[in-house]
Amino acid sequence: MEQKKVIKKREEKSKRRHDALNKKEKFRLFIQACVTAVSNGYIAGFAQMKIYKGDLKKLCVPGLNCYSCPGALGSCPIGALQAVLGNRQYHIAFYVLGFLMMVGAVFGRFICGWACPFGLVQDLLHKIPTPKKWKKLPGDRVLRYLKYVLLVVFVILMPLYVVDFVGQGEPWFCKLICPVGTLEGGIPLVSTSSDLQQMVGFLFAWKNLILIGVIVLAIFVYRPFCHYVCPLGAIYGLFNPIAFTRFKVDKKTCTNCKACKNVCKLDIPVYEKPNSVECIRCGMCMSICPESAIQYENAIRRKHVKKNDCTKA
Repeated sequence: MEQKKVIKKREEKSKRRHDALNKKEKFRLFIQACVTAVSNGYIAGFAQMKIYKGDLKKLCVPGLNCYSCPGALGSCPIGALQAVLGNRQYHIAFYVLGFLMMVGAVFGRFICGWACPFGLVQDLLHKIPTPKKWKKLPGDRVLRYLKYVLLVVFVILMPLYVVDFVGQGEPWFCKLICPVGTLEGGIPLVSTSSDLQQMVGFLFAWKNLILIGVIVLAIFVYRPFCHYVCPLGAIYGLFNPIAFTRFKVDKKTCTNCKACKNVCKLDIPVYEKPNSVECIRCGMCMSICPESAIQYENAIRRKHVKKNDCTKA
């Protein structure tokens, strides 16, 4: 009889944790949708299929959202970084670098999980009911470094050194690789403009092929673009271990049950690496932990705790 009561309590506790998971996931999707709507809130742009070029475009949004989207009110930080580095009149992108450092230092990859429009697209694609046999692609240990290669080569070096006869570079990552621009800007603008339809060629077909590949992969593997390709995620990820807000695992209460790793769609062993550069801070691990051993810890709280420890000593 007592054993049945214990089993029933465990089942009830497990059900509550999974209910909390579902609620958090829905809330996160809602926040992403709100951020996407605000980032692309220029309604006249969609009505006229023209790009907004007002003063707000001088400001960067935190997530990956294409400048060329008809509704975009701000600039993509990766596109802005390439534009400045490729401009022969400038040498250092002070504003963009400062923006990336500020956002990264405060949030890390929390932006990827909660405030990136293309992250929302991938999340919704992954919800399509299909077999989810893999959390990672084959060769994951090597492929995860691809985003850093793309960041250095296509975002930084090529705009600086692959230039025309007057010394002007181009946003090579946006031009040759980025599927976000194809989805948000290229397809809407080309589909509604006969002039653009006559101009498109191999490059547009190539970009569409990349987009299709990302879409298909995202249905079966969680956020493949974020995990393997996104240079913005590469930058923010570097700040995860030192960000103002990060995760902390209480080693005294953690039992190494691996529930956090099992629920993590990126297959991160949170109990060992709570601040992995791959973590997008979705918070699922916090909700599933039976011991509540995983918590957010910010810099102010860490400083306060250290001060109290010194006082007691």
